[in-house]
Amino acid sequence: MYWTWGRRLIAAAAATLIGLAIAACGSTESTGGQSKASAAATSTKTTPTEAPSGQIGRAFTADPSIVSPHGISFDSWTRVAPDRIAVNFQTGSPECYGVNATVTETETSSTVTVDLKSGTLPDAVGKMCTMIAVFGTLEIQLKSPLGDRKVLSAN
Repeated sequence: MYWTWGRRLIAAAAATLIGLAIAACGSTESTGGQSKASAAATSTKTTPTEAPSGQIGRAFTADPSIVSPHGISFDSWTRVAPDRIAVNFQTGSPECYGVNATVTETETSSTVTVDLKSGTLPDAVGKMCTMIAVFGTLEIQLKSPLGDRKVLSAN
């Protein structure tokens, strides 16, 4: 009798664990895309810190052909030349993911705003990619010397 009861208990526990595992694999987006709209509406510019030690990540080259680009923020930046900066960020594996940046600067403005985007490389669409975080650096050419202007992240 105890043997049958033990088997039932083990079967019930296994069924519960399988159910929890299946539930954990389900989609977390229950708002039907509503969270994407609210995230875009609350996006504000942030002020990353200047990293005096220079490039701290793997060098990326801007790639405007990335697929499904989405905005990412960068944590720090470095002055490479009077009219050139490098932004330091986190993204996925460089074999699958690329970055591109758009810079907004005006001569009358006291800021330089970098809109950094990450997306899938065209060659990697539909392929399996490892889920790792990579520290990356992207050098950006400015229209005029940075001077005393602040560097802002658009994301």
